[in-house]
This record gives sequence, C-alpha cells and structure tokens, in this order.
Amino acid sequence: MVGILREADCDPVAQVARKHGISEQTIYTWRQRFSGMNADEVKRLRQLEHENSRLKKLLAERDLEIEVMKERAAKKW
Repeated sequence: MVGILREADCDPVAQVARKHGISEQTIYTWRQRFSGMNADEVKRLRQLEHENSRLKKLLAERDLEIEVMKERAAKKW
C-alpha cells in the first residue's frame, strides 16, 4: 500500500491504478488516510484496528449476557 502511494507520487494516478488493478479512488483514499506513514506504521495501525474491532465484539457479547441475566432475574421475582 505504501509502495503504491509512493509510486503514485511519481507517476500518474490512473496509470498506477491500472498497473496494480485498483481504482483511482482507492489510491486517493489511501493517500488521505496513510499519507506520511511508513510501512511499519501502517502495519501497526492495521493491528490496532483489528484489536479494537475484536474488543468491541467482546464488549457487545458481554453487554448481551448482562441483559439476559437481568431479564432472567426480573422474571424470577
């Protein structure tokens, strides 16, 4: 991804997009999101995003379990 962006800095975006089989809009989106980052920083960002989504799922599951327990407790009284 970073390599493609570096390539797009030197060559026309349309040419680079065709060469790599991606859309021009993808390159512009990547440029907006990852400009100024090196490959290690992008990799770390991806890892953090993955971990964040995993934690959000765990939190949602926990909240659901709490709701179920509350409903069970309310029915027993």
